[in-house]
This record gives sequence, structure tokens and C-alpha cells, in this order.
Amino acid sequence: MGLFGSDKRADTPAEAEQAGPLDSAANAFVGKLLDFGIEGIGPLDSAAEVARKARSKHGGDVERAIEEIVADHVKLGGAGGFVTGFGGIVTMPVMLPANVLGFYTLATRMVAAIAELRGYDVSGKGARSAVLLSLVGADADDIIRRVGLSGAVGMTGSGRLASLAVSRMPKAAGMMINKAVGFRLLTTVGGKALGRVVRFVPVAGGIVGAGLDGFLMKRIADHARREFTPTSSVGEALEASGETL
Repeated sequence: MGLFGSDKRADTPAEAEQAGPLDSAANAFVGKLLDFGIEGIGPLDSAAEVARKARSKHGGDVERAIEEIVADHVKLGGAGGFVTGFGGIVTMPVMLPANVLGFYTLATRMVAAIAELRGYDVSGKGARSAVLLSLVGADADDIIRRVGLSGAVGMTGSGRLASLAVSRMPKAAGMMINKAVGFRLLTTVGGKALGRVVRFVPVAGGIVGAGLDGFLMKRIADHARREFTPTSSVGEALEASGETL
């Protein structure tokens, strides 16, 4: 499961308000991503704990720690895709929803751990919204613009989410972003699933699912690494542009 560049859908904040049942579903979905992916649950370590363990293992070397975290989560994402596709069309109605939540929970944790290692506090509203926005790739720009935060972010291209992460974002804006991200992810799932016809074939579907989900996890990781530049560089860029943290 993943989303990087898609056709236009009714998934912006204003449109999400009119989404009916999907409105509450989007909020619930994002709530689980934040709770499970960032805070952790049961045997699933929190993003901060994942970052701490990786940093400690590599003697404080942040970039090596990030490399390990990315590699681990790409493998986990691929494993989830294999399990989802292995049973073919018989198990898809049951396995696909579990895979969607599982995939994005892992992706959220991975991105939040990267942000932690680069110096961000993922307990803050701005950082959490930035982590969620990283899941929708280039569509993040449209969401930020429609929420009305383009000026507050003060940056374009790589680093805009880092700027958002350290900004004093209004609570209402954070809620709108979270809902829009959840809506975007949920409304994309159907189209992605229908496009995976090969998953109807047991075993072969599992192999394709593993490869695709692993690939999409890597794309999210690469995007997050570009966006969440070290906090020191973000501060310098904002200072140069006249913005303040």
C-alpha cells in the first residue's frame, strides 16, 4: 500500500468535511497511525524507542542509525505485502484492511524515528502532522496550501515538512491536516487494490505484494530523509527567510 502522486480526488480538508462516513473513518484511521506508529503498542516499540536503539547500536552515528531503520522497515513492509497477497482473492477482503493499517503504521513509525534522529520532537502537533504528510508524498503541498499554512511553512521543495514540524501550528490546522491525510489514504486504497489483479493468484500475488510494498516503503523513507533535514539547517533557513520557530 502506498501513495505518491495520484489523480485529483475529493480529499482536501474542505472536501473531507462533506465526506460523510469517510470523515469519521479518516479521523479514526489517523488516530491509530499516531497511537500505534508513534507511541507504539504491545510488542511494537515507539518511534522514539526505535530511534534510541538504533542510535545506541551505531555509537551515536545518526545516518547509520537511519539506514538501519529504513532497511528494517522496508523488510517489514515487504513481509506484510507478501502475507496479504499470498492467499489471493479468497483472503483479500480480510487481509487488505489489515495490511493497509499495518503498512501505514510501520511507515509512520519509520518516518517518526527518522525525524527523531534528525532532532525533531514528534510529540508536538506540528511534527506529527509533518510525519503524516510525508505519507502522501507530493500531495502534501496541496494539503498544506488548502489548509492555509503555505505562508507559515515559508519553504518550498525539500524541507517544507521540516519547517512545518518546528512551527507553532494552530490546533485547528493540525486537525484539518490529519483528517485530509487520513481521507487521502483511505480513498486511495480501493483503486490501488483493484489494480493488483495479479494478487488474485496465490503465491505469485504474495511475491508481487512483497515487492510492491517494500518498494513503496522505500519511497516513503527516501521522501522523509529529504524532508526532515537536521533541525539546525531548518533553523538557519527560517532565520534567513525572516521566519521564526
